[in-house]
Order: sequence, then C-alpha cells, then structure tokens
Amino acid sequence: MSESATTEVIRTEGLVKRFGAVTALNGVSLYLRQGEVLGLVGDNGAGKSTLIKILTGFLQPDEGRIFIDGREVRLRSVSHARSLGIETVYQDLALVNELSVYHNMFLKRETLLNPLPLLNNWRMRRLAREYLQSMGVNIPSVDTEVAQLSGGQRQSIAIARAVYSQARILLLDEPLAAMGAKEGSLIMNLIRTLKSESQVSIIMIAHNYAQVLEICDRVNLLQHGRIALDKPAGQTSVEELTELVMREYRAGANQRQQPLAGR
Repeated sequence: MSESATTEVIRTEGLVKRFGAVTALNGVSLYLRQGEVLGLVGDNGAGKSTLIKILTGFLQPDEGRIFIDGREVRLRSVSHARSLGIETVYQDLALVNELSVYHNMFLKRETLLNPLPLLNNWRMRRLAREYLQSMGVNIPSVDTEVAQLSGGQRQSIAIARAVYSQARILLLDEPLAAMGAKEGSLIMNLIRTLKSESQVSIIMIAHNYAQVLEICDRVNLLQHGRIALDKPAGQTSVEELTELVMREYRAGANQRQQPLAGR
C-alpha cells in the first residue's frame, strides 16, 4: 500500500459517552485512513449517531482520546471540527428548499461583491456549476430550487457542499436511507468519484449491508457501544454481519426469558 493509503486521518481510543445511567459508547476505538471509505453499521441504539456527533464536535466524550493526523485533539465544537477539515452530512441535509442549488452550495459561505455587501451571484453560480460538473453531479440547472430536485440529487448537493468547503474527513449519516435503486446509485457513484480521487476520507453510517460491502473499503460493526467487528469489506459478508446482529437479538431474548422461567 502507498504511504497515503496507510496514513491515519482519524483515530479514537477508548471513547466513552454516558447519558445518565445509559452508556451509549463503551470504549470505542477505531481508525480511518487517508482516502478510505469506512462503513459503520449496527442496530438502532448501538451508538453510531453518538459516535458521529463526538467526531463532529457536537458532543464531548466522557472518556477517551481523539487523534487527527496523529495529533491528539479535543474537539471543542462543530466549528472547531470544521476548522480541522471534518464535515458531517446528516439525514436532514440542512438544505433550504426555497433557495437555489448554488445558493445552498454557498450557504453561510456566500461570496460578496467587495467592497459592497452584496451577493456575487454570478460568481457563486459559475463556481457551483463547475464544481458539481467536476464531481459528476447532474442537475437541470444550478438556478433550480432545491425543493424541485429528487432525494438523490439533494443528497448529492449536500455532500458536494461539504466537500467544496475543503473537507478532508466526511461523515455521512445514512446517505442511502429511504432511496430507491436509481436514487441510491447517484450517491454510490458520487462516493466512488470521491474515493477514486483519494482526497477525502469517509465514514458512512448505513443499514444496507450489501451497499456497504459494495462501496466501502472496510467495515466496523458497532454493538453495545463497542466495535464488535473490524474487517476489510472483501473479508466479510452480508451473512456474517447479519448473523452477528441476530446473535445479539437471540442473546437479549434469552436474558428476558430467564426471569419468566423462574416464576
């Protein structure tokens, strides 16, 4: 492997997060290499969203360490994480439906007609068009309101906006959720494009194991707030991931039945 392919852009060691009596993360240690796509899977309540919120600076861990490019950091806020090149695309996308594609691309990063405090719409329109084309994102026009786009196109805009903001580490929260085959293929192709350029490292939360194994380099399975599996995508299978989750269900069912059997 090349040196860039083995360079870790993120490493966590023993992350713990508690909410009252509930322990959401119980010693999570993971890593993400330069240019890698890491699939993060697990059942509802496994701790995936909590982990992403810690990595994006929204939550603070109670215990554990975070390293960015080999340097230990304390992510104080979302803006601090962004300053280090970490961007997150959540399921709600944070797009404004009533605004055009290019206005959404530059949301809170608008280009002005200096020295006048006016929007430089011509420049933002041109840059948005050029950037989306370079990423292979096809939309009717950057003047189109986001509300008029399909779910896959809106997701593409949100991802493209994050990458355009100079993100080096992209956290995708269920980017393929509730999408049909055609819509999902748009996002899969966009992730492939980013992956081929090796400029952005991605952690992708997903529930569809087949899609994770198709697009990701490596898979982490999160269970009970811990990493229960860490394998290259080519060395695991839908069957293995399903069996590990079903084994957890069976163990939980047996624990619930034991008190009943003693009555």
